[in-house]
Amino acid sequence: MEVSVTLVSVSRPETTAAVTRGAARLLAALGYAPLTEVTLPNGRRADLMALGRKGEILIVEVKSSVEDFRTDGKWGEYRPYCDAFAFAVAPEFPRQILPEEPGLIVADGFGGAVLREAPAVPLAGARRKALTIAFGRLAAMRAGGAEATKLE
Repeated sequence: MEVSVTLVSVSRPETTAAVTRGAARLLAALGYAPLTEVTLPNGRRADLMALGRKGEILIVEVKSSVEDFRTDGKWGEYRPYCDAFAFAVAPEFPRQILPEEPGLIVADGFGGAVLREAPAVPLAGARRKALTIAFGRLAAMRAGGAEATKLE
């Protein structure tokens, strides 16, 4: 009996979409309300921003490849807009190249797992209130059919 194996090449956009979907599903299962592609007040776009049951804000940066990680150093600019920050990567991503400080999620198109908890550094009360209101407005606008992305 002859067995043939076909290797399927997955593009970077397909990997990004799958990891984002799986990480969002994981966050929802953990009690967060996630939104994808959220433009922050500083103009940076978070791949996932999620609001927890107690009002905590988590930002997740999806990295689809080593090249994506090495050429994109903007993730440090997300910290002022969240209580906790994490990377999300595909199972085959070489995790040893990631910094140890942020949290770490491994995800595919169906779900994910938290491999390292994101350290919490609580936001100032006024900033949390402003971000929470903006997050709620953005979620409501999207639910109403608007193609909004920016926290306002």
